[in-house]
Amino acid sequence: MAILRGGKRIGGFDIRIGLPRDRSLVDVQSDPRLRQKAGGNPETTMGRFQAMVNEAEGFARKARFYVNFTLPNGVEGETEEIQGFSTKQQLRAMNQDQQKRRVQAFCSEIAMPARDGVQKEIRHNGPVRKFVYDHAYSDITATFYTDKFMRERSFFEMWQKAAFSNSTHNMNYYNDYVAPLDIFALGSFASRDERDDITYGVRLFECYPKTISEVSFAHDANTMQTFTVTFSYRYWVNFFLDKAGQVDVGSSEFKQPTVKRAGGIFGGLLSKLPPEIRRAGRDVLNELRKKAPIGRITGGRVFPPFRIPPLNL
Repeated sequence: MAILRGGKRIGGFDIRIGLPRDRSLVDVQSDPRLRQKAGGNPETTMGRFQAMVNEAEGFARKARFYVNFTLPNGVEGETEEIQGFSTKQQLRAMNQDQQKRRVQAFCSEIAMPARDGVQKEIRHNGPVRKFVYDHAYSDITATFYTDKFMRERSFFEMWQKAAFSNSTHNMNYYNDYVAPLDIFALGSFASRDERDDITYGVRLFECYPKTISEVSFAHDANTMQTFTVTFSYRYWVNFFLDKAGQVDVGSSEFKQPTVKRAGGIFGGLLSKLPPEIRRAGRDVLNELRKKAPIGRITGGRVFPPFRIPPLNL
């Protein structure tokens, strides 16, 4: 509400003038704060922390991941010696795109593998030194949802069956039951306008589903059925560090905020008027647009020879 307000009717228009109580929004376009760069002071500890977070485009999220499973080669055929192993035909049926996407989509939890540098203590003189003489890899476990047919569990049972025969109890060749496994972290790239893109990835080589967990049932529970699979593998590599794939490091794009000024001849003149009579001048302009010949037809949307305002469709 204005401190002082007055009005006068001139012709067919009401001209009102008032002194507002708050002048903080007067001449917003010239506010020096709009010329400042976005973000805090980069020379402070908090400013450097915020800059690091912005440069990384936020922190990684636990729910943003994707897993890619590939079944092994299997065996060459159904001979008497290897009877009971998974055949290539069976593995190919379970490795169809639809079945593979189902298993990957139903993976609810998985952990990227760890790597340990095995050390040995050596004492020459003074405190001991710990020398790395080997590196070791621990198994990983993944959790899966399953449908009423338990097709997701059958996927890994088929993979497991490629290693041993249920009928002859013989073991298969190593290369016939191991396969790679990829785990990706997902994030957004502002430069690519992508919400889910690979930001980090590892590949596990010579992987095998060592343990498929039990599936328990109970009358007093009505929860979603899940099972776990423990994978053993030989080693893993980082897609970016080991140049195993096209994985990029994200970079941010910062844009300065802008204030749009009123366009057109009359719009430019109105922006230079005092704020007390700017509203009255805008009302006069709108009435002129509606009373002009072409403005009467278009409802004031078109008013040549000046600009054509955008239509609110």
